[in-house]
Amino acid sequence: MPEIQAFRAIRYDLGHVGSLGDVIAPPYDVISPEMQTELYHKHPCNVVRLILNRKEPGDTPEDNCYLRARDFLRHWQSEGVLFTEGDPALYVYHQQFTFAGRTFLRRGFMCRLRLSPFGEGRVFPHEETHSAPKVDRLMLMTTTKANLSPVFGLYPDATCEAQNLLEAAVAGETPIEATDHLGVLSRMWPMTDPAVISSVSAVMGPKPIFIADGHHRYETACTYREQIHDMGLLAPEHPAHFVLMMCVAMEDPGLAIMPTHRLFRGVPTMTADELVAKLGDCFQTRVAGQGADFATTAWEDLETGAGRGTIALCPGGDQRWVIATITAAGRAKMAEVAAEHNEDWRGLGVSILHRLVVETLLGATDLPKPEYVHLVDEVAEGLRTGEYPLAALVMPATVDDVRRISMTGERMPAKSTYFYPKLLSGLVINPVE
Repeated sequence: MPEIQAFRAIRYDLGHVGSLGDVIAPPYDVISPEMQTELYHKHPCNVVRLILNRKEPGDTPEDNCYLRARDFLRHWQSEGVLFTEGDPALYVYHQQFTFAGRTFLRRGFMCRLRLSPFGEGRVFPHEETHSAPKVDRLMLMTTTKANLSPVFGLYPDATCEAQNLLEAAVAGETPIEATDHLGVLSRMWPMTDPAVISSVSAVMGPKPIFIADGHHRYETACTYREQIHDMGLLAPEHPAHFVLMMCVAMEDPGLAIMPTHRLFRGVPTMTADELVAKLGDCFQTRVAGQGADFATTAWEDLETGAGRGTIALCPGGDQRWVIATITAAGRAKMAEVAAEHNEDWRGLGVSILHRLVVETLLGATDLPKPEYVHLVDEVAEGLRTGEYPLAALVMPATVDDVRRISMTGERMPAKSTYFYPKLLSGLVINPVE
């Protein structure tokens, strides 16, 4: 069963840094080089120097980005920029944001979660991962001896019992606040009451945890634990047994999943008529409009009634949009070409797009990694450049998809989900030594 624990987080002393908004950052994997530079300039103690230290031309094995991150962490602790919480706490974490014209409030809490390798416990992945990010994160974790950013976990709780216990405990308390570059307002309350911590732990004990975001960080933490174990240094309650986790109930009304659209390179240039011919009887198709600006209308078409089996495709040959809905023949073909996966996996829009359309019907394999974007305007901008021979709008997976597919041991294709907003780095750090 998942075991959550309170922990003594390392946190910024606002008396030293001033505004928390000046020292937080989004996760490392969404920080562009331009944003990295902006964060470096924003504050000399911005957490970007820890989670994504800048690589320098003269880097050596004795002086590199990972060692500089370690040195910044140690120096900031010794100077009092960072302090360690006096008592073990769970950290109630709210994010207020606007999405699709509506205001949402996503509620959760940060804790440390006892690690269990995927397939050996009640922690489940939902997406495929890549090796390069895990090597990078392992190097950082090994040198800093800390979880610098939380993993994002979902758990079923129809009545939000665990979260409501915490909400009652912090009611009336003043939160720590920060607003990020997207205008998302984050509020956090350390909650140290042992009785409440015990009650929340008991509620969480029987529940599975599904990784929503941070698969690489979770797997890295498991690898780090094994390294410590192999060195003979791992006592039963050693901090390396745990990982920093943000827990959000699947039923939380503020939980939003954004789509992840694709801009493809390496696909043969074709017209809409040629694309329709290649799709054949696997899809029912109609040409709905033309040009980059039609992307918004095409997306509205998908959102207002299309299921996961409908995708919108814009070939670069004439930029005429094709709305394609999978047919019975297409599902049969999908079952043939993706026989190693179950029906739920084969029904995902991203699975249909990549396995059936791109790889099978278009015969485009070994492509460069697509450009992944979340806003329809970004798709339109990409089409205007003329760099992409194919654009695709695809419906996002749902929370129920995550639960069903994860529980069967399957993993969705990479970039199947985008849980918005991302969790901030810099609110809490979990030491692992």
